[in-house]
Amino acid sequence: MPYLIDGNNLMAQTVGWHRNKAAARRKLIHALTRFVALHRRKLKVVFDGVPDNEFPEALTFKSVQIFYARPGSDADSRIKEMLSRSSYKRDTIVVTSDRDLASFAKNQGSKVISSGQFRSMLEEAAATSDKVSTAAVDVEEWLDFFKIPDS
Repeated sequence: MPYLIDGNNLMAQTVGWHRNKAAARRKLIHALTRFVALHRRKLKVVFDGVPDNEFPEALTFKSVQIFYARPGSDADSRIKEMLSRSSYKRDTIVVTSDRDLASFAKNQGSKVISSGQFRSMLEEAAATSDKVSTAAVDVEEWLDFFKIPDS
């Protein structure tokens, strides 16, 4: 099932995110890439505001597709537009805590997860990812095992 995420709504689940919105956005994007790698799901995130130079509109970064609100609009409107045009509405999981957007998504036949629930899922993915990446490896043992015999 693909995820369609209200990015600013999800960022707001982190204390102090508003102090540096660009840094919070980048941190969230990296957290989303860990989630995608672990769960092998398609994921689109939509942010309010102007596109980030590092993560421009419609960029796919490590399987996370990044979008922004249209000029003069907001992310909720963009998400509604994307969902309305989707052929996979019933397969889509919308992540938001915005009541109006959640109601719209449900009326389209999509499943809705609150930003708080999804934040917990991201934290779980980060913990799992950290365990996998910090597993001890005995390099010498591996080099010895795969050694090519002298000719």
